[in-house]
Amino acid sequence: MFNSESKFRLSRISWFAGFTLLTLAIWEVAVKIFAVKTFILPAPSLIFFELLNAPSFYLKHGAYTLLITLIGFLFSILFGVFLAISIVYSKVLDKTVTPALVSFNAVPKVALAPLFVIWLGTEWEPKVAIAFLISIFPIVIDAILGLRSIDPDMLNLAKSCRSSKFKALLYIRFPNALPSIFTGFKVGVSFALIGAVVGEFVAGDTGLGFVILQSQGNFDTPRVFASLAVLGALGTILFYGVEAVESKVIPWHVSKRGLTREDII
Repeated sequence: MFNSESKFRLSRISWFAGFTLLTLAIWEVAVKIFAVKTFILPAPSLIFFELLNAPSFYLKHGAYTLLITLIGFLFSILFGVFLAISIVYSKVLDKTVTPALVSFNAVPKVALAPLFVIWLGTEWEPKVAIAFLISIFPIVIDAILGLRSIDPDMLNLAKSCRSSKFKALLYIRFPNALPSIFTGFKVGVSFALIGAVVGEFVAGDTGLGFVILQSQGNFDTPRVFASLAVLGALGTILFYGVEAVESKVIPWHVSKRGLTREDII
């Protein structure tokens, strides 16, 4: 028997699959009717056969992009949560680091990519650095929001019980902040994938970003779209992977409780 949450997920998957198939069918028909040239917009069937004809090729480059994404995302989690905690507990850091972080986030990371190539070379290091820099901002901001969104009465109660700041963080602030932190993770993992692709645009000879850039130069549009399809699949898997971890870590949160029949419908 499926519970209400499982039914909701199946319903969401069914709606998504139906919408995707309808979109692809309209796309296929439109390309045929208007005789659109392949190098401008290939038909979905042609993209599918491109993936089918070279699965190992896309698996190799997709795995490399995924690895770069995960490494950059892991660093952004470790450093981002630590930085958020430091900012919450330090007024000096709040007044100095937070504005600097906001200003730095406004700088396009594509403009910084050539610098990282000069500093770190053309291997995996600059790609990880760019993925890290793009993904860390939402993690820090959402973690700060969660750590500060705590009932003052709970903190006062902890003080009255002579609880240390570390214990208050561990048992009160951090559990309360987890929903916001995971929101930052879900945004950050998508940004990390974008950062990995940006890094592959600038340097290297492996990864889906490199494939897209090379295919664009050769006017191999079906390969470009095939790479984009793999990227879309990777992004979806990463997002829902983080959401699955979230469901296991904070099953008590209101967003993870069982849904009613009205919610499913």
